[in-house]
Amino acid sequence: MKTQLSYKSKYFRWWMLASFMLIFSTCNVLDKEPLDVIPETIVWNDEKLVDSYLTGAYLNTTVLNNEADDVANSSKPFFSIFYVNNVSDESKSTSNFSGNAYQYKVNGLKINGGLLEYWERPYKVIRTLNEIIENLPSSTVSETFKKEKIAEARFLRAFNYFYMVKRYGGVPLITKVQQSTDPEEELYPKRNTEQEVYDFVISEAKEILNDLSQIDDSNWGRPSRYAALALISRAALYAGSIAEYGTVELGGVVGIERSQANRYYQESMKASSQIIGDNRFQLYDQNPDKTANFRELFLTKRNSEIIFAIQHDGSDKDYSGAGWSYDYFQCPFPNGWANGIHDAPYLEFAEAFEYIDGRPGTLDFESLKGKLITIDELWAGKDPRFLATVYTQDTKWQGRNLEFYNGVRKEDGTILTTGSYNGVLANGDQKVTQTGFGVLKYLDEKKDNGNSSTAGIFGSTQDFIVFRYAEILLNHAEAAYALGNEGGALDALNQVRRRAGIKELTSLNIEQVRNERRVELAFEGHRYWDLRRWRIAEDYLSRNQSGIRYILDYTSREFLVEKRLNVDGAVKPPIFESQHYYLPITLARTANNPNLVENPRYK
Repeated sequence: MKTQLSYKSKYFRWWMLASFMLIFSTCNVLDKEPLDVIPETIVWNDEKLVDSYLTGAYLNTTVLNNEADDVANSSKPFFSIFYVNNVSDESKSTSNFSGNAYQYKVNGLKINGGLLEYWERPYKVIRTLNEIIENLPSSTVSETFKKEKIAEARFLRAFNYFYMVKRYGGVPLITKVQQSTDPEEELYPKRNTEQEVYDFVISEAKEILNDLSQIDDSNWGRPSRYAALALISRAALYAGSIAEYGTVELGGVVGIERSQANRYYQESMKASSQIIGDNRFQLYDQNPDKTANFRELFLTKRNSEIIFAIQHDGSDKDYSGAGWSYDYFQCPFPNGWANGIHDAPYLEFAEAFEYIDGRPGTLDFESLKGKLITIDELWAGKDPRFLATVYTQDTKWQGRNLEFYNGVRKEDGTILTTGSYNGVLANGDQKVTQTGFGVLKYLDEKKDNGNSSTAGIFGSTQDFIVFRYAEILLNHAEAAYALGNEGGALDALNQVRRRAGIKELTSLNIEQVRNERRVELAFEGHRYWDLRRWRIAEDYLSRNQSGIRYILDYTSREFLVEKRLNVDGAVKPPIFESQHYYLPITLARTANNPNLVENPRYK
């Protein structure tokens, strides 16, 4: 049986087909379905069908899109692409569609879970990948095709395990297709140690390096050897910091012995060095305007910095359900559903951006008290990445200036906060009661977000970057610093700062390494996991954050600037406790499989 599928449409058709086929879960009896039957839609000797089956695995690896639980199912939280931002110290959620993510930030995470879950879905994907890995060697397809597709399947399997281990610690490593006749200990597997899972991810990626295809127009969006090296670079760095800062518990099911830290840092630095040394990628640096350049990096498809990205062409709008809706929920007002500014960045995040001359970026609100100032003056000399990452008062957007001000000061000094004064509205056109910022990174000004049709909501064409060269440089810098190679760390980190247009450093400490990641990689799904692997989330994620308030002076059209305190709410400030460094396995999963031990301190 043969089916012709266009490259563009097969992603969506196979989404539905794969959802039907991938009915198996793991760590229980897999719903007691027969597990020894190849799906009848698959003919292993047909390259197009095999490729489409693999495409279904990509589609169901939803975490490729900023840690999302789902992006193409109207019965699921398709806006979960923002959850990892909202539980970090980057932003709070202000949308009517904030879902359940923010409640965990202020209420804490309990044993029943619910936050950033990624368990049942990846095991379904892993079963598909195991089928491909097991069946392709005996098929009649070309040897080149076999080699490439098996390598892709192994990459994606390793990628899924990495996204599980960073959530839960050790998880059961399933590397063969389970059958209903398998021994009980295989159908109800125990959790491997965290170290075993990280070692598996790294070794798998290393073994397939030379079998993955090269990047060209025909296979853009598929992983290359550089994507595998990038996975090693990232995963080994995580393992190194967990070994350095974490605690071993449950016999190694969570935690890694400290003696392993340097081994992992060396693995990370070696992989990063290979990418750097091959000269295949460069930091995007096409526009002399540093702010414009950093914005363009995320809007320019297939540019020199992108190692691996998930492509979006706007065609989600042509299919039932939901889809990629980044612009629609993140954009400024007006918005078709009145739900722009999904992520409202905190003032503390804004202050993490230094000034061009290297001064700390903290605002002195005491000196600003009672002082009229223009927005250009307020942010003068700021790291150019700042105004490429956030929008705020007077940011130019689609031919107008955005208005975040909250209140108009009249000639007599009183401040009006409702209605209008002499034709001037008391409040701007944005969400003035929140933090005073929105996320500009990835936003395309050309998109019509006032259109509440399917095309307007799900027609985003922004690719999501999974790996880019700047991260590799920062991974290299962190690993080199951890190994005592400050010179190598400085060189890599200063390349990123030089492209940004800010003063290069002459010496380095760990806080500078961490802050550079915070500002360069903001809203790309890194910050929450960085705080966790460094074991400093209990401090940073248990703080009540701030915003900024702009008050428009009617006479001068300048602004008074105030600090808005406790924007997360004074009654329930954010909370992160020691058990939250690992997500719970949950009562439901441990009930299904009594061999799964729960993570520490969840009751």
